[in-house]
Amino acid sequence: MLSYQLYSSRNFPPLGDTLAMLAELGYDAVEGYSALYADDAQVAALTAALGNSGLAMPTGHFGLAQIESAPDKVLAIARALGIGRIYCPYLMPDDRPTDAAGWRAFGARLQAAGRPIRAAGLGFGWHNHDFELRPLPDGQVPQDLIFEGGPDLEWEIDAAWVVRGGADPAAWIARYAPRITAAHLKDIAPAGQNAGEDGWADLGAGTVPWTALMAQLRQTPCDVFIVEHDNPSDHARFARRSFQAAKGL
Repeated sequence: MLSYQLYSSRNFPPLGDTLAMLAELGYDAVEGYSALYADDAQVAALTAALGNSGLAMPTGHFGLAQIESAPDKVLAIARALGIGRIYCPYLMPDDRPTDAAGWRAFGARLQAAGRPIRAAGLGFGWHNHDFELRPLPDGQVPQDLIFEGGPDLEWEIDAAWVVRGGADPAAWIARYAPRITAAHLKDIAPAGQNAGEDGWADLGAGTVPWTALMAQLRQTPCDVFIVEHDNPSDHARFARRSFQAAKGL
């Protein structure tokens, strides 16, 4: 299933127009993030907009604090939107552990937070950025430690962030293939290019070896591929070009 992370279009309202554009291009689905379902009115509006567009929302990002403090609310939102897998997407710099024990404990925290989600029949896991791939002073890598502390965590891998973390995404896919249930399709511009877009590129126009990585990902449980760009100057251009590239993969 080819999806689109709506965070990519956060600077291009209204949402209804974005969904219509994505449906017309041929996307199957979209991925939500916390700001889109911050209250009941937004959930209702998003549910209606998805129905009008014909797009599904099989996956969604939710903040860890919300999952821990109000799991029933998170589940109600997920049911309303048709979300089948929930991923925690980020950890603020001041909240990040500084040693192996801390990262292992964070994995255990995620494991505990996901229990009511999994008990309700939904998938639950982590979405990486770059910081989890940067080795600690002792050489251990936070992403390994997160999974050690959270043995049941799924992984929504963002290979471009793995690259920005200084690691090899092919090696990480091979290491944790059974955990990978979704993947972000994101690309990195050649050095010195696209400074106005934070160095990101439309899918297929960058340096991430997506042909090889996609072949690997197809050997994992991953069945949702989510196109994303953190800061496109033109979301319509990005969505169109990335759709074409994704279909070519």
